[in-house]
Amino acid sequence: MVAGALVFVGAIYVFLWFVGNAQSSGMVPATLGLWTMANLVTFILYAIFWELLLVGVPAAIAAVIGWQWWRRLPDGERSGCHLGGRSRSAGGGGISLLLFIAFCIKVFIDGKWNAPIATFTLDYIVGSVITILVWGLIIFGIPAAIGLVWWISREMKKP
Repeated sequence: MVAGALVFVGAIYVFLWFVGNAQSSGMVPATLGLWTMANLVTFILYAIFWELLLVGVPAAIAAVIGWQWWRRLPDGERSGCHLGGRSRSAGGGGISLLLFIAFCIKVFIDGKWNAPIATFTLDYIVGSVITILVWGLIIFGIPAAIGLVWWISREMKKP
């Protein structure tokens, strides 16, 4: 519990440090309205890199050391410590990530990669989202429809 809190606080401090350095070094504009998709993607990738390097790697090393220590404990001492049961989560946000990647690709194809995001009109955003959804339905819907037709025809042939 304490280790989790330390990792959480450390991650926040590393992020705040990174944001301050990203603005002062000129990696990203200080005004959000001047950010481009290139700035946004670069910012996200560098933030992930620094979080993994300064928080994730030390946390993983500490977890391996803790697990090794736990395995070497005698059974009597280990049974006295209950670490809790498994909890189930509601699931992921993989669709959001796919939509973001698709939007980045759409912006790049449209030639607006280095245009400030503040210049994007509502019509452009809505049109892009609809285009992305249509292409997603085509890419995933056609194979799903073929699979469904194949499954139904196979089920109809069964006696």
